[in-house]
Amino acid sequence: MPEPWQPGPLLEVLLRRGVRFVLIGGFAAIAYGSPFPTEDVDITPEASTANLKRLSDALHELKAKIRTEGVDDGLPFDPDAASLAAARMWNLTTCYGDLDISMAPSGTTGYADLIKDSVDHAAFGLLIPTASLADIIRSKQAANRPKDQRVLPVLRELLASRHDQHTDDD
Repeated sequence: MPEPWQPGPLLEVLLRRGVRFVLIGGFAAIAYGSPFPTEDVDITPEASTANLKRLSDALHELKAKIRTEGVDDGLPFDPDAASLAAARMWNLTTCYGDLDISMAPSGTTGYADLIKDSVDHAAFGLLIPTASLADIIRSKQAANRPKDQRVLPVLRELLASRHDQHTDDD
């Protein structure tokens, strides 16, 4: 049976383990005011061997398994830095709910690209490095999935509103 989604404890483990990552996807969009619910945490980790080792340690602590349709508890997963680096995307389930790891989200070149304009958002008593709203939009546009196309007009409106607020403050 899938675990209940608890993004705070999941993110706390990643941060406590020293994993360098950027929050992306729907949960990141919520930090900017998106009204669309999500049921997973999406991250892009920095791809150095040392960081992927820290991510591996965090995934072991989180009891991560590979999430696949038709298998409620997930498939066994014993990640190490090399196996994490070998795939572009990991869809996992953890003791705190679902976690998706994307090494280079659509429309981006990965961590170095996303960290440049990221913002530390406060949530769950943590400071979470979060992709900029413009980068979230860029990635969702490039992915061009139906679920992304549905949310893009609202995300663009949020971005325009933020831009207008900054212009008014000047």
